Amino acid sequence: MAVYLDHAATSPLLPEVLEAMLPYLTTHGGNPSSLHASGRRARQGIDEAREIIAQGIGAQPREIVFTAGGTEADNLAIKGVGWAATSRGRHVITTAVEHKAVLNATAILERSGFEVTVLPVDADGRVDPIDVAAAMTERTTLVSVMAANNEVGTIQPVAAIGEIVRGHGAKFHVDAVQFAAHEAIDVDAWQADLVSLSAHKLGGPQGVGALFVRRGIQMLPQIQGGSQERQRRAGTENVAGIVGFGAAYRRLGSDAGEPDRLRALSGRLLQGLLAFDGVTLTGHPENRLPNNVSVVIDGVEGGDLVAALDLEGIESSTGSACTSGNTEPSHVLLALGIEPHLAHGSLRLTLGPETSEADIDATLAALHTVLPRLRNISGVRPKATVPA
Repeated sequence: MAVYLDHAATSPLLPEVLEAMLPYLTTHGGNPSSLHASGRRARQGIDEAREIIAQGIGAQPREIVFTAGGTEADNLAIKGVGWAATSRGRHVITTAVEHKAVLNATAILERSGFEVTVLPVDADGRVDPIDVAAAMTERTTLVSVMAANNEVGTIQPVAAIGEIVRGHGAKFHVDAVQFAAHEAIDVDAWQADLVSLSAHKLGGPQGVGALFVRRGIQMLPQIQGGSQERQRRAGTENVAGIVGFGAAYRRLGSDAGEPDRLRALSGRLLQGLLAFDGVTLTGHPENRLPNNVSVVIDGVEGGDLVAALDLEGIESSTGSACTSGNTEPSHVLLALGIEPHLAHGSLRLTLGPETSEADIDATLAALHTVLPRLRNISGVRPKATVPA
């Protein structure tokens, strides 16, 4: 059986989540907008999931909008609020390390006449709240900063940023897609107006997400149609997926020792990786997700390394699954100041509930086999380092 170390891309469906979903894939097949018994039963499943997720982040059920995933949630937040607030201004602020769902959504606004400020990050991938404050103007309507980076795992100071944004009267969006699987969310502590979530990053099904929209926030729907989700997201809801999302979220925090277990395993893996020449950690050394180990390796191509590891039974990635097919270096690594030739050698290993010490040891053993071979093929000897 393969060692799966790509939980940041997707976390396998949990057995209890599948069990919760099965009735809605078989006998409970009603449309939740229908008034008959089957429809009411489907609506009840959605309502229960909405309550679970709302309670989990300190929100009210009516503030949860279900979407087709984290990407749609990001787009709804940025374009929906951006367009709704044009009477105040057309200035949006984000950072250079955001997910492409955020960066491409802000790019659409920019092409439509908005001013978009993309803030830099330091070598660890963190944005300085002082930079956020300095970028704010009276025309700023929205600031979007992710809670934790999907590639390098760096956790951002979102509470400090939220206080700044609230003080200026703008709206604050947090992409918490990666963060939610490992850390508790409190939308009030963050002073967040919008928070994006995704089911499949925390053991739920693919193809379902959610957006927290604080009560009173004005938003233009991005999908036109019926009146579902309080007229904020048209289309018949993915009932089974939403029920699975609720089941997965309910499980979060059930094992208080899991973050520490993952940190210990990640530390063991990182220690073994750093024993190789030319391997450097990327992202913040401490303020990072407990399951994330992200490195750059001199003398190899990340895609070649992932393919070689796959042949050894180790499933990994070179970074975001949404951009790993691109031949260009990761925009996140470049924003950290990493040289392009090194960024090409990125490796992301993300652990999950089933990861064991034996899996870590098997991964390191596989690297001992494939790294020398790949470096011999490339003819490049490790020499470069990541700037401090």
